[in-house]
Amino acid sequence: MPQEIWLSGVDGDIALRLPDPDEEALPGVPWGRADELMTPAYWKGQCWQAERLGWHGTFRLGADLREEVAACMLGGWGMPAELGLAAFRRLRDRGLLRGPTSAHVLEAALSEPLVIGNTRRRYRFPRQRAAHLSGCLSALEMLREPEGDREVRDALIVLPGVGWKTASWVVRNHRASSAVAIIDVHVVRAGVVAGVFDPAWTPERNYRELEQAFLDLADAMGVRAALLDAVIWEQMRRFGNLAIEAAICVAAARAIAPAVALAARRRHGRTRGAIGRRAA
Repeated sequence: MPQEIWLSGVDGDIALRLPDPDEEALPGVPWGRADELMTPAYWKGQCWQAERLGWHGTFRLGADLREEVAACMLGGWGMPAELGLAAFRRLRDRGLLRGPTSAHVLEAALSEPLVIGNTRRRYRFPRQRAAHLSGCLSALEMLREPEGDREVRDALIVLPGVGWKTASWVVRNHRASSAVAIIDVHVVRAGVVAGVFDPAWTPERNYRELEQAFLDLADAMGVRAALLDAVIWEQMRRFGNLAIEAAICVAAARAIAPAVALAARRRHGRTRGAIGRRAA
């Protein structure tokens, strides 16, 4: 039976119709219930509401490609989003992102405490990020931005300290692109729970497979990949330990299922053999 989600607004009540929970969004991936966390139907409903309410209207953090690279690099692996944004704003506001800047100057700026809310915090890895960012700012002086989104990502991946995730993040933000996906830990957990990702896949070894599966899901759901990525990232952060535990449980269940099935087949085979011998 089809499902419905209702949203009340200034224009009155509107509804989104979704397929039956058992209908497949992708081969082997059912839509699931819209009121069950982390199913494809749930994410479709969340994206629909986000669009209707005007959330995630823009993804840009910087005014140009140079600033976007800096923002995404400073907020990359191992860095809380709030801390990365605070570091980016400091460098931008001091005019250190307008052109090539030495690693020494960048490191000095990143080493000063940052004010996050009412607390003072230290930026992590100031020397490493300063060296990478300095190299990027120099290289970007010579970069002529390609036309295609994926071609831009290919050009960014070769920059110092830029990997698949950071390059994809820059392209998604800078171009509001749905041709790439930002595969981070939050998206991986959500994909595992929804049944879209193989639990054995990791961004380090399987980025292309993860990205394609994510883009296929977005297409099947009729949702912009850029929006789906943003909605999942935001909500999975809020879910916290719930998201982690759900992903672990699903991964464990899928790892156990083949072993259970194999044991059942073996038992079945022994039983048939015993019956055959007795009948003979």
